[in-house]
Amino acid sequence: MRGSMRLVAWSLAIVLVALPVVGVLHGWFAAGRWPVTQLMVQGEFRHVGMEEIRAAVLPRLGKGFFALDLDSVQQAVAALPWVESVEARKRWPDALQLRVIERQPFARWNDKQLISRQGKVFEAPIGTADAAALPDLEGPDDRLAEVVSFYSDVNKAFAGTHLVINGVALTARGNWSVTTATGARIVIGDRDLAGARLRRFLDVYPQLMAGHDAGFVYADLRYTNGFAVRWPQQTAPAKAGATRRS
Repeated sequence: MRGSMRLVAWSLAIVLVALPVVGVLHGWFAAGRWPVTQLMVQGEFRHVGMEEIRAAVLPRLGKGFFALDLDSVQQAVAALPWVESVEARKRWPDALQLRVIERQPFARWNDKQLISRQGKVFEAPIGTADAAALPDLEGPDDRLAEVVSFYSDVNKAFAGTHLVINGVALTARGNWSVTTATGARIVIGDRDLAGARLRRFLDVYPQLMAGHDAGFVYADLRYTNGFAVRWPQQTAPAKAGATRRS
């Protein structure tokens, strides 16, 4: 009986000693003690502003060092448009350290959003010079991955030519088209036939361009045995703007 009482007494003593320590470490007690006064941010930024980060973090710094909720801080900073990911750590006695990775834009999406190199669509101002230089991808939202994949395939197909593809569009009916850096539009049609149609077009492209320094403005590859090309009006009669090649 005496041994049991001794065990209970020791257990109670341990709890009384440990509880304040655990409470402080978890922010249950003395939540306002040892306030965080320093914010250290690591990362290379072109679009994320330090003021944005401070504004996101500041409302969460009202508690002390141990009471600071790192998950809440990370969620607040990660919600900024240009932030890809963020890691938050505490550094004793009064510092919060953030490691922020900025999104790297890959392309514009439907002329109103951006796609990161990780394949995530995000909202951000696209009226900047940087955004204007990005490829312009268009299509239904649920077919984003397919549009990105097609853009990659088309770029491989045009490698070795002087044509630079800077846009891909997929209509609701499943028709594919691409645009070049010069503004020319190439209508391809069904993706299952895209490979054969592009090869047919590119096989004769050098001969097609002979004598046409200005380049074409439109090409329709959906013909069974050839394609149609439209040249700038100043270099060809209006009626002869479509040329069939087999």
